[in-house]
Amino acid sequence: MSSELDIEKLYVQYHRDIYQFALYFSSNKQDAEDITQETFIKAMKNIHSLNDASRAKYWLLSITKYTAIDHLRKKKLRSLLPNVIEKISRQENNDSLDDGLLLKEKWEEIQMVLLKIKPHYRSLLILRGIQELTIKETADVLGCTELKVRVDFHRAVKVLKKELHILEGGSPNEQERKSISRS
Repeated sequence: MSSELDIEKLYVQYHRDIYQFALYFSSNKQDAEDITQETFIKAMKNIHSLNDASRAKYWLLSITKYTAIDHLRKKKLRSLLPNVIEKISRQENNDSLDDGLLLKEKWEEIQMVLLKIKPHYRSLLILRGIQELTIKETADVLGCTELKVRVDFHRAVKVLKKELHILEGGSPNEQERKSISRS
């Protein structure tokens, strides 16, 4: 089942099912297309692990589920960190001087907040959030378990939200009350 022709057959046979699952999961056409594409790329790389061709659809849907979860987590983190990171990296020469200064100022604020966070959390936010490493890759880099990466990353995001809220003029207790009232 490891030839390139087989992944093409799987794509022809199941791409609609995969896309529909991704669309229902994400409620966004562009995200569903991205998730579908990522799913088939992962499937192509791991086709050797598919031992039973009759289970191909379930195998692909399983890949889709985890791909969709990862995709939405990344999207959520990107929305947490203002689009400044992407804008700075793509900033074009035709931007006005004012826009450039505002982006630089916002980036400096984010760096200031990152420096307030303990180094382990900062590393997690950079590796997982900015560089978009997988949990396994992050665990390898940091020399810890994948479970520790998951738990600590969740905690690091909470701390980052709190620090950004404080920087924007909110009180630390107000942020805690909001998170408690959402629970």
